[in-house]
Amino acid sequence: MIKTSVQDAINSQITKEIYSSNLYLSMASYYSSLNLNGFANWMKVQAQEELFHAMKFFDYLLERGGRAIISAIAAPPIEWSSPLGAFEAVYDHEQTVTASINSLADLAIKESDHATHILLQWFITEQVEEESTTSDIAERLKIMKDFPGGLIMMDAELKTRVFVPPAQPAK
Repeated sequence: MIKTSVQDAINSQITKEIYSSNLYLSMASYYSSLNLNGFANWMKVQAQEELFHAMKFFDYLLERGGRAIISAIAAPPIEWSSPLGAFEAVYDHEQTVTASINSLADLAIKESDHATHILLQWFITEQVEEESTTSDIAERLKIMKDFPGGLIMMDAELKTRVFVPPAQPAK
């Protein structure tokens, strides 16, 4: 049975992951309104990935005999200053998620919850990738500010992203 403190923290993380999904859907709509459909696609794929993360936590709680409780999800912003501004917001958001995952890992260690600590190693590794990818895209957008054609090239590149759920071990 999972400790209440860990269960509560994971439930909070589920809410954060669902918020992240909603944020990225909002950004997809923003980019679509600018006819940057590759950026919109990237955000839709990211939204799917965040829901996958929420479900991974949800299923884990149930597997440990806990109860998943979904709290109210705040509405995300709907406008950004520019395509770069939106990606800078993505990078900042991913840093916030990383801090939250790290806090969960600290709690798991404090509570001697080794199973949760093992689960969180996957998320910690995932966040390294998330921060690296979003930082890379934001930095590339900064570089091309004097080359507007670069935005169109990047849009075409981001249009190719697809969601592929990570393989789950057989039960």
